[in-house]
Amino acid sequence: MTQVTAPTLTLYGIKTCDTVRKARKFLAEFPIDAAYHDFRQQGLDETLLDQLIQGLGVKALLNTRGTTWRSLSDEQKQSASDPAAARQIMLEHPAVIKRPVLVREDGEMLVGFDTAVWSSFIQGGR
Repeated sequence: MTQVTAPTLTLYGIKTCDTVRKARKFLAEFPIDAAYHDFRQQGLDETLLDQLIQGLGVKALLNTRGTTWRSLSDEQKQSASDPAAARQIMLEHPAVIKRPVLVREDGEMLVGFDTAVWSSFIQGGR
């Protein structure tokens, strides 16, 4: 009998985020290898951000509803309609990235947390 192993996952987020906490608890229920990367503790470099943008898009990643977004100047908020400016804002303020972000070993990505979607994703679906 062949043993099927789930893909390796990496969860990106911020440990103080309630949704990230829920996602981490959800992942702990699966017998899978899941790494955790905290944007505040481990940082966010340009290469990682570019991979996330390529996989999900700037609009999907930019959280315009959180406290970090609200603390930005009106000029920064207006400039975020430009993808390059939005990228720079995310580099300078990683907490403005929607979370959690879940990345599978094959490069597929999800942003946000939905148990049904995540269950399918973890099992190799999309």
